[in-house]
Amino acid sequence: MRMTPRRLALGMSLWIPNLFSGIRVRRFSDDWTHATVELHVNVFTRNYVKTAFGGSMSAMTDPYFFMLVMHQLGRDHVVWDTRGEIEFVKPGRGILTAEFEVSREKAAELRERARGGAKVLEWFETEIRDASGDVVARVRREVYVREKKRVTEAAR
Repeated sequence: MRMTPRRLALGMSLWIPNLFSGIRVRRFSDDWTHATVELHVNVFTRNYVKTAFGGSMSAMTDPYFFMLVMHQLGRDHVVWDTRGEIEFVKPGRGILTAEFEVSREKAAELRERARGGAKVLEWFETEIRDASGDVVARVRREVYVREKKRVTEAAR
């Protein structure tokens, strides 16, 4: 069964760590360039002072940049999320949203830089916003890309 954007969004929303953390994947675009993820702050996902738990905000941003890159580059590349940084700007309440964007041009650039087996590390940034559009947190995620050895060796 081919993985479609709709199936992945549903699967990621039902995946136990996301489901019980209040994380819902609203959509992946058909061309794998965009994803929208929500965090529902409730009794299970809030901290001691009744605002969004920082770990939940970090978790809601964890795999999405690397997934967008991976689906655009295809099976000939190794793609990993290697590290992340989060700056908390204001308390998060209600439904928080993060938008992830990896353009076709950026994916093509990463493919070219990884050609021949080169290790590529690239930072991506997004913001987590509340329902009124205010920034709750700024997030950076580093993605690792490398052409698979079988592809590199076949090109020689």
